[in-house]
Amino acid sequence: MLSRTADHLFWMSRYMERAENTARMLDVNYQTSLLPQSADRAEQGWAGVLGISELTQAFQKKHDAVTPANVIQFMVRDAGNPSSIVSCLAAARENARAVRGTLTTELWETTNQTWLEFNRQLREGSFDRDPAALFEWVKFRSHLSRGVSVGTMLQDEALHFIRIGTFLERADNTARLLDVKFHALAGDYFGSWGHDDAPEVDFYHWSAILRSVSGFEIYRKVYRNVIRPDKVAELLMLRPDMPRSLAACMNEVVANLDHVANEQSSETQRRAGRLRSDLQFGRIDEILATGLHAFLTQFLDRVNDIGAGISRDFLVPA
Repeated sequence: MLSRTADHLFWMSRYMERAENTARMLDVNYQTSLLPQSADRAEQGWAGVLGISELTQAFQKKHDAVTPANVIQFMVRDAGNPSSIVSCLAAARENARAVRGTLTTELWETTNQTWLEFNRQLREGSFDRDPAALFEWVKFRSHLSRGVSVGTMLQDEALHFIRIGTFLERADNTARLLDVKFHALAGDYFGSWGHDDAPEVDFYHWSAILRSVSGFEIYRKVYRNVIRPDKVAELLMLRPDMPRSLAACMNEVVANLDHVANEQSSETQRRAGRLRSDLQFGRIDEILATGLHAFLTQFLDRVNDIGAGISRDFLVPA
């Protein structure tokens, strides 16, 4: 496969996944903001959305205050923000258009229609009337795109690069979400909160984290007890049967890298395989003993390194 084609497929899927992840974060924060809470707590939640995407400074250049309206505007419809939903959907569509001949008709039409319909909803004001409905719609369209790609694409290199982009982006997002949410509470979490000394964080904080990755019902099914921070971390990091966990994402990345391997990709494969092994054989108590923030920071560095390796080995040089 031409490196330019692989590059467009890889980034098409990353941008679609990023749009979904942004919609998930905004949706959960919007729903949580409707609950009774202090002004400081509410502002901290919206600041966390910016922190997860490393957009705090970019936001401050355009807005004076962290308010729900400002953050939603910046993260949804600001074309100057490369991580906003409108920017991600536009980038996904442009990358798809560039490799139109490689995609199935169904996948191209799904991607193109998502972009067109999203802009129509913004113009007609349905987003302003009901932001939650639009967030759900973005998530649904991402799910549809993923299902159409698996259900209609030939299982060749094109599909493998789409899958690599999807799961590398998802791993990055899940790690950022965990890091910001835990770090906001404890600076660094070492798994040392007992029932008596836990911070005054109610059920809704942990359930919001789980709901943002569709993990609330899964947590109840797996653990069947009250929501504990160490179990939340374990579910979203080490459980390979949790679709958005770090372990599940790296399993997919490694498997798809194996399918597209070439003469120069052995080092990238080794690093990806080693990261997967660290998650596969890791224990949450050992990770927490050294600090959750330290582990997640290192994980993000390693994921970025793997992404750079993939670009170097397969894609168009930057």
